[in-house]
Amino acid sequence: MTEPIPSPTPRRGRPSPAGVLVVAAGVVYPLVVWLALGHVGPRWIALGLAALALARAVVARERFWWPASAAVGLLALAGLCTDDWVPLKLYPVVVNLALLAVFAASLRRGPSAIERLARLREPDLAPAAVAYTRRVTQVWCVFFAGNALVSAATAVWAGAAGWALYNGLLAYVAMGALMGGEWLVRRRVRARAGAGQGALDGRA
Repeated sequence: MTEPIPSPTPRRGRPSPAGVLVVAAGVVYPLVVWLALGHVGPRWIALGLAALALARAVVARERFWWPASAAVGLLALAGLCTDDWVPLKLYPVVVNLALLAVFAASLRRGPSAIERLARLREPDLAPAAVAYTRRVTQVWCVFFAGNALVSAATAVWAGAAGWALYNGLLAYVAMGALMGGEWLVRRRVRARAGAGQGALDGRA
């Protein structure tokens, strides 16, 4: 996975065209690396990754992208100095670790990342809903940690095709499955909460 789910502290309004282009570049990055193998040297891709890191830092609306962009810049520098593909294949790892840090920090400081997202649509969350969003944030932390580990493993031990397949497709499939599963669970939780409230109202 090379681009995250929506930011835990999003701002209202549509994203800028530059921001959309940067996100799109991150999404297609594994495919670009895979196509470049055997045709273009790592140093050329490193220059592109450095440009992507700079663009991400410039268009970022959230400060947590600045250290992440710096880390990506270091990967690009390592690729330039070593002329090796491995540092360049670690880009998805940095993205996942950055998101893990943000989501984990939100659990410590509060409100949780998912609670912030939920309050954009439902400003007045019940205590049970706040607890639920905290649990969902914890699940996403586990996902980002696991995804970072698998991405690192594919960067070091998998071939180019396997790395590109996981980071360019399978990681997004896993993310979509988690989102879909959480949506189903949320519906059941809301249905149960509604049924419980109805029973209480009937007894009143």
